[in-house]
Amino acid sequence: MSDQIRTEIAEGVCTVCFTRPEKKNALTREMYAGLADAIERTEADDAIRCLLITGSEDVFCAGNDIADFRSRPAEPGPRPSRRVYQGLARLDKPVVAAVPGLAIGIGFTMLLHADLVYAAPEARFRMPFVDLGLVPELGSSLLVPWIVGRHRAAELMLLGEFFDAATAERLGFVNRIIPREELLPNAMATARVLAQKPIESLRATKRLLRPDQPRLLARMEEELEIFAERLASAETQAIMAKVLKPKG
Repeated sequence: MSDQIRTEIAEGVCTVCFTRPEKKNALTREMYAGLADAIERTEADDAIRCLLITGSEDVFCAGNDIADFRSRPAEPGPRPSRRVYQGLARLDKPVVAAVPGLAIGIGFTMLLHADLVYAAPEARFRMPFVDLGLVPELGSSLLVPWIVGRHRAAELMLLGEFFDAATAERLGFVNRIIPREELLPNAMATARVLAQKPIESLRATKRLLRPDQPRLLARMEEELEIFAERLASAETQAIMAKVLKPKG
């Protein structure tokens, strides 16, 4: 397990915390692998009834680490990021998210797969895919319009501007805003309550609440194909090189 991600299991809850605050919890391959392992263990272990995802200090997750993202070698088997995508989309146990601060890119789109999302007042959200020369992922091009409607989704995704916790709550991305010092204890208390409920009833209800899963999985594959094409394009490579260029 990477020291950039911490997993703990207690009282029927698997808690995953991103612990790379000096890089705003931007995800590396190792962090994806740790998150994928936690998701898969939550699915497989009958003693685990709920998954809780959070970030250390005042950040949830600022998306992919671009340097790590560009340098990932080809490897056999499913990439850790794909395991996360598939795992979140298929997991039929409850997922709770506690968002203490920035949630950008994948840091935001993974929240669309949580059942309950709590955020600190300071939390800010953004989907910057277009500005990076990319396209949305993790089924977000289907899920965001499903939650807020096509026109609002276009505003959020095409313009790629930041929006605050109050806006996220009003649009339906966040269940409740909680002071940061109370955020994780409240989220954990909720996860423990869920973990005590009849598990098969929870799983069946979650399946009923979700949009059409085959359609979601098909959209995720379509997004990934276009994402890969865009990532390899000269336009996107130039944008990322500019982002990575040392300041000063």
